[in-house]
Amino acid sequence: MMKFFSSRRLVYFIIGVIVTIALLTGSVMIRDRRATPPFIQKIGNDVSGLIARVINWPVSEAHQGYDSVAQLLSTYQENTKLRSKVDDLAQEKVRAQVLENENKALKAQLKLGTTLTDYSLMNAVVISRAPSSWMSQLVINVGQNAGVQKNMPVVAGKGLIGRISEVDGTTAKVELLSDDNEAANRFAIQVTNKAGETVHGIITSFNKDTNRIVMGEVTSKVKIEKGDKVITSGLGGVTPEGLYVGQVDQVTNGDTGLSKSVIIEPATDFGNIPVVSIAMHK
Repeated sequence: MMKFFSSRRLVYFIIGVIVTIALLTGSVMIRDRRATPPFIQKIGNDVSGLIARVINWPVSEAHQGYDSVAQLLSTYQENTKLRSKVDDLAQEKVRAQVLENENKALKAQLKLGTTLTDYSLMNAVVISRAPSSWMSQLVINVGQNAGVQKNMPVVAGKGLIGRISEVDGTTAKVELLSDDNEAANRFAIQVTNKAGETVHGIITSFNKDTNRIVMGEVTSKVKIEKGDKVITSGLGGVTPEGLYVGQVDQVTNGDTGLSKSVIIEPATDFGNIPVVSIAMHK
């Protein structure tokens, strides 16, 4: 009985194999002869294509999303680099402007130095100027180690701006003519008119409202007019003669009528002093 069933199963198996081979062969032959695949194969192909599209869609979208994010990051990095370069260019522009202004100021100092004969100039840079004392004093980057001494006159731009009031090893403080301290601006000066006549006096004050130097208590009868040049007289032996101070703006009579005041337009803008020169006797 077992042999019978075993023989029958073997027969069924052989028949199944033959049928399968026949179907495959027939499918191939039909496919080769027909322009379109069989109906069953067509359905299988459509189902396979649909499954492939379903699987590929999220993969494709994910790939595109990755490319977009990568491109966005690349654009951000490039933008950051460009902004950094723009900032660097702006900083270089500011630095170039500062250097250009300093160069002009130094050229003015050198030009002033060529007109001086009885003293030499030591150039210095202003390193500190407090807003509260902007028109009173400033600090420069040379001091006792460079030979700077108290009461030495200081010039900037076209003329006299003040004197050394304090000296340290490597720095010094300059007291400006525009200081309201009564003792700060006591320089011996002289005014020479167009006829060559000279009037001597001292700086007595500075008018901050009009930005003018005042030479008061002048009793000389010499006629002084607007535009006459004012220089240091050298009297007293501390300040050299010939430092340019400014020019006469106007002459006013005193309260008693016995004296007059000479109002002088300063040669230098006291609000803008980047570099200075210290006048030293040779």
